[in-house]
Amino acid sequence: MLQLFGSGLVSLWLDKAGVKVATVDPLEVLLWQSSPSLVLAPDRSPVASITVQQYLKSLQTLGVEANQGVWIQSGPVLLANHQGTVPIPAASLTKIATSIAALSTWGANYQFDTTVSTNGTISKGVLQGDLIVQGNGDPLFVWEEAIALGNTLQSMGINRVQGNLIITGTFAMNYNFNPVASGELLKQAFNAANWSNTVENQYLTLAPGTIRPQIVISGTVQQSQIVNPKQILLVRHRSLLLSQILKEMNVYSNNEMSEMLAYLLGGAQVVQQKAATAANVPLAEIQLVNGSGLGVENRISPRAACAMLMSIQKRLSPYQLTVADLFPVSGRDRRGTLLTRQIPLNTVIKTGTLNDVSALAGVMPTRDRGLVWFAIINRGSAIERFRNEQDRLLQNLLKQLQVAPVVPAALTPRLQDSNSQPLGEARRNEIMYKG
Repeated sequence: MLQLFGSGLVSLWLDKAGVKVATVDPLEVLLWQSSPSLVLAPDRSPVASITVQQYLKSLQTLGVEANQGVWIQSGPVLLANHQGTVPIPAASLTKIATSIAALSTWGANYQFDTTVSTNGTISKGVLQGDLIVQGNGDPLFVWEEAIALGNTLQSMGINRVQGNLIITGTFAMNYNFNPVASGELLKQAFNAANWSNTVENQYLTLAPGTIRPQIVISGTVQQSQIVNPKQILLVRHRSLLLSQILKEMNVYSNNEMSEMLAYLLGGAQVVQQKAATAANVPLAEIQLVNGSGLGVENRISPRAACAMLMSIQKRLSPYQLTVADLFPVSGRDRRGTLLTRQIPLNTVIKTGTLNDVSALAGVMPTRDRGLVWFAIINRGSAIERFRNEQDRLLQNLLKQLQVAPVVPAALTPRLQDSNSQPLGEARRNEIMYKG
């Protein structure tokens, strides 16, 4: 049964979005500030509740009414709730939990290091010894990064490696967790003579004039758990900023990236605990078995999904970033999971899909309610119908709450205007060898 509540709005929250409303009781504001996910007041207006009731009726024809969850909230004001505190399979909404756990652990500007060392010497363009690559968990080390790293090594006078390519630590290339397989890809990237069409296509995305590396590695790719303390550090490669990594992960809903991050964080149970603590929701509302959302065992309540997104927004504020910097934005990110959706413009979203799960969570700017945070989770096999109904629900809700006259600063992406650097940027390769 749809649970509906009604009361006034809290002006402090809406003022931040450029919406002027009546003054509220200061005690209410103080209570809300202690927990951004806490609902202090229901909404007197039936607009959202009626719209959600209509949405649920449209699903009755599918015979799946009992397996739906909806939570819609504006600041501390609850607009609509249907089984919103019940944890249900949420598919890739799990990546919201992985994102907030990563942010709370490392911070938005964190970078993963990958180091390149040797146990030999460089003479006349030849490295007499092994090339040793030690990974530190970079989940977005791809062709562009490898090409740039190869060019940096070649600029140091290395054209040939007489020894082996040795992989240590946590190194994955192109989302491949197998260190030897990743090493083979790295070896291929270092020598343009061995490039496939896939590598050539990725090379074309780099800045015009980028050199094609031509480093020949004579030996084989090997894995080692032992780091020689006498090896000479050649290059320290730094990943993209964590905020950029999370954006790419969420735009494409990349399972391998999220699994790598969850592994580095300590596993699904650690992610679950960190996410629930950061969002200030009961641990029972976030139940995870992995960091990606693959499998119906990952269960999240709609309320928890909204609370996590709101907490992410708060944690990004010190970095002058917004939730729009970590998740796709309708009308702006025309790629990834947004390609076929009809979601209102400037809505920040995260999608989730399994064979019998369709989920959508995010935040939509409106004129009358400011930032409206929502989570919609459907269980059943009618995935396309679910998606269409989700989009229609947001469209109908926006008709009632009206389009915001301007995109509020709270939902304006800022990462693209910062000093962040693109994939394949050579400046993130620091030459350490002074010989």
